[in-house]
Order: sequence, then structure tokens, then C-alpha cells
Amino acid sequence: MPIRPVVLLTLAALACPAWAFAAPKHAKPAAMPAEMTTPASTGAAILTADEAVRIALEKNSSVIRADASVLSARSGLWSAYSRVLPSVGADVTRNGSLTNESNGVQVFGSTTFPTSSFDAERYSTSYGLSGRWSALDPSAIAGLSSARAAMKGATFGRTASRADVRLETRRRFYAVVKAMHLARVSSQALRLSRDDERRVRALFEVGSVSKSDLLKAQVRTAQSQLDSLLSDHAVVNQRVSLAQQLGTSEQAVPPVDSSLTAAHETIDGSAVLSDARSKRPDLIAADADLRAAELGLRSAHWARLPSLSLSGSYTPKTTSTQKQFDDAAHSTQTSGAFESKKAWGGQLAVNLNLFDGFATDAAVASARSRLLNARETRDALLRNLEGEVRLTLLGYQESVEREALGRRTVESAGENLNLVQQKYNVGSATILELIDAQVQLQRAQSDLVSALADIRVAEAALDRVRGKSE
Repeated sequence: MPIRPVVLLTLAALACPAWAFAAPKHAKPAAMPAEMTTPASTGAAILTADEAVRIALEKNSSVIRADASVLSARSGLWSAYSRVLPSVGADVTRNGSLTNESNGVQVFGSTTFPTSSFDAERYSTSYGLSGRWSALDPSAIAGLSSARAAMKGATFGRTASRADVRLETRRRFYAVVKAMHLARVSSQALRLSRDDERRVRALFEVGSVSKSDLLKAQVRTAQSQLDSLLSDHAVVNQRVSLAQQLGTSEQAVPPVDSSLTAAHETIDGSAVLSDARSKRPDLIAADADLRAAELGLRSAHWARLPSLSLSGSYTPKTTSTQKQFDDAAHSTQTSGAFESKKAWGGQLAVNLNLFDGFATDAAVASARSRLLNARETRDALLRNLEGEVRLTLLGYQESVEREALGRRTVESAGENLNLVQQKYNVGSATILELIDAQVQLQRAQSDLVSALADIRVAEAALDRVRGKSE
């Protein structure tokens, strides 16, 4: 009975050396290097983490809103200055009037004298300076101090927003890097699963393994296909998320630099907490907002106090001319011209608001509400500061330990694969044991990739929590 071709192929494969079923012996899948990179096409622009942060600081909506808040606070500061600084204006006035057919009677004692009809023209020109100054307005003075504190709060609030954007940008950037590496690992695992399924099927054809082993290999291949599909979709999802953070479209995002390096540093928890208490821009902004709210409430209360204002004017020269025509033909006229120099005027006023329809009470209530919110915001930041610092330190330590453990696991998995490969070559290990060793190495590499990416994110979180400047 002739031997089927598939049996011949199987026997030939079994007689081949180890490279027919696994990687060459000289390519050791041991510990992964300290830096994992993805080769880029020649001339292609690569998006680094620092470049992504720079773009986000220019286009992210949170940064734009923070800049708008600073402009709004500056507007409030200028408005507060306008209430305490003097205002000066210059004016030039030209007046004219024309009267047609004016007539009537004049009474002197009991005698009346009719006046004849006449036309009149009058013109006057004047120019000068005028000014006003609220010399003593307690409410305006307190309002100015409140506006200064609000300006400081808005400035540090913008700094805090930029720090949050930097952290979130790095988090999303390294999420893309992690997804890229995991997709690569999943693709490699899929190739191994397909190769293993073909080998198991060949062994099944010659009766070396059971059908259960073949079914298990098919299940592993299907699972690897699903994992590879999901990992590819994860890359697209993370790129879209990064594009949203950068304020652009996913198509406009260039290829991401997938380099992962591990640069460990010794962290002093007490020093981090001390820096957080003194340098965190959100804490400084919260303190400034609280101070602004306190002064705002004082300004609202002081609106009931009297205020003193000064006003004055100076007119260097005023000229006027007048013509009066006593008949309809304008043949008879009377003319006059007047001129005055250096006209001064001044006023000192004391103003006391007796009743304003509860407008002051409304301002006081609004200022008190603002004060309560500002105090609670500041107190919440202080209450949660120590816990936030501790969690950030724990996250960094965890990622560092995971990276060290991942490297040891990759090294052990690589050595185990080499041993199983050697056993398989001499026939003391089965194909299933070789497959399991390969899967263990792939999983260890995935865990190491995740740990390296998490270290970079944890470093960015440490910079933010300690208030590190740009």
C-alpha cells in the first residue's frame, strides 16, 4: 500500500534538525535589552514624547481655557485699578444755534413793550481737561487686592493645567507605545501558534499525538488570532486618544517613537512631600483664590461705607460769537464776541449708599459663596496631598519592581525555552512542551513591555506631584 504524501512530508520533517520547528539555536530569546526600539522608515518623521508634550501645550483645549482664564483675571485686575486710579479726559466742544423770527413782549412795571421779530446766530468753542478720582473708597481698595490675588491664582492655575496636560499626554503617548509592543508580541505569538498547529497536525497524521492535542493547538491558534486582532485595534484606539490630547486628527499624528528605556532614580518620599507642599502650582493657585475670595467678601461689605471723590476741570480758552438780525432782509444786525481764559472748576463729594435695593446684600452673599467654595477646594487639596504623594510613590516603586521582575522572568523563560528546545531535539520533550515554553516567553515579554511603559508614566506623575516646573 503506497504511503500518503503527507506521511512522507511528516517523516521528512521529523528527520530535519531543530530549525524546522523552532528558532535557530544562535538566536537566544533570553533577557530583553534595556532599550526596545522600533525601526523607522528612512526620512519618516517620528513623534517623541517631548514633541508630543510640546504640541499638546500649544493645542490642547485645557491649556487654551487656562490661557483664557488668565486673560479674564487680567481684565478683572484692570477693572479694579480703574476704581482707585484717577481718570483724565480731554475734550473739544463746538456749539451752534440758530433762531428764526423771534418776537414777543417785555414788561417793565405795568408797561409792556412789544419786541420786533429778529433772527439770531450763536457759536461757541471751548477745549480743556477734566478728571475724577475716588480718593478714598474702601470697597474699591479691597477689590483691587482681591483682583491681584485672583490674577495670581489664575496664573498658577494655568501652570497647574499645563502640568496636568503634560502628564496626560505622556500617559497617552506611552499607552500607544505599549500597545505597539504588545501588538508586535501578539503577532509573533500568532505566527508561533500557526506553526505549532501545522506541526501538531502533521504529527497527528502519523499517529504521534492524539486528536485532543490537535484540537488544543487549534484553540490556541484561534485565541492568538483574537489577541492579535484586539491588539491591532488597541493601537488605533490609543492613537486616536493621543490625537485628541494633541488637538489634532489621528491621521495627522506621525509614527510614534516606541523606544522604551529604564532609567531608575532613588526617590526620597519626605523630599517629594516637601516639594509638593511648597511648589505645587495647584496648591499655590488654591491659596491665592482663597485670599481673593476673602478680600472679595471684605470689598462687598465695605460697599456700605462712605467714599470720598474728587473731580475737577480746566478750560484754557472759550470763545463765542453772536449775531442778531432785526429785519427779514438781514440788513440791520447786532454782533458780539466773547472770550474767556483759564476757567477752573472742582468738586469734593462724600458719597454714602443708604439703600440700593439689596444690591449690596446680593454681592455679599455671592462673595460668601465664593469664599466657601475656595476654602473647600484648598482644604481638599491639602487633605489629599499626602495620600496622592504616597500613591504616586507606590506606583513608581511598583513599576520599577515589575520591570526588574519582568527582566528576570524573560531571562528565565528564555533559558527554559533553550532547555526544552535541546530536549526536543534529542526526543526527550514533546512538541506541546516546546509550545508551552514559547508561550511563556511571549507572556514574559509582554509583561516587561508593560512595566517599562508604566515606569515612564510614573516618572511623569512624580514630576507633576512634586510640582516640577517645565
